[in-house]
Amino acid sequence: MTFTEMIINIITNSESFVNEWGYLGIFIVSLVSASSIIFPIPGFIIIFTFGAIFDPFLVALFGSLGATIGNITGYFLGLGGKEILEDKYGKKLDKIKEGFKKYKGPLWIVILNASPLPEDLVSIFCGIVRYDFKKYMLATFIGQLILALILAYSGFYSVNWVLDYFGLGMVF
Repeated sequence: MTFTEMIINIITNSESFVNEWGYLGIFIVSLVSASSIIFPIPGFIIIFTFGAIFDPFLVALFGSLGATIGNITGYFLGLGGKEILEDKYGKKLDKIKEGFKKYKGPLWIVILNASPLPEDLVSIFCGIVRYDFKKYMLATFIGQLILALILAYSGFYSVNWVLDYFGLGMVF
């Protein structure tokens, strides 16, 4: 089985799971997708697709909650890696942490989580510099919610627009 076939298989199984479990399924798929650091699982496809089928706001809400909780994995990985890095780069890490605080760290967490860039690196970095966990979670949730809202409503409007354009009506 090739990597592409494996990804298609994951997406197909995820869609079946969400069809059966609804919003809870979206939450679980988003949680698993965000918690997988080494092996990327494209949870954004589920948010986009089911934004056209279910209420896009609720899809975004459940998806962003799942993704936020799933990103804790990266944060704790960073906490564990801090010990290893601190011995070698302790002074540099302190400077980076101060710069992060000085240059609006929470805003960067929101922006990077609201982008299609891998948020794993942000989570790991926040763990390494021991960024305040509550602030990290809030900023991550806001960023994930922004991205999920964009994806869910894009799915809602684009899928229905294409169907209307071709005269297929509302299939979803």
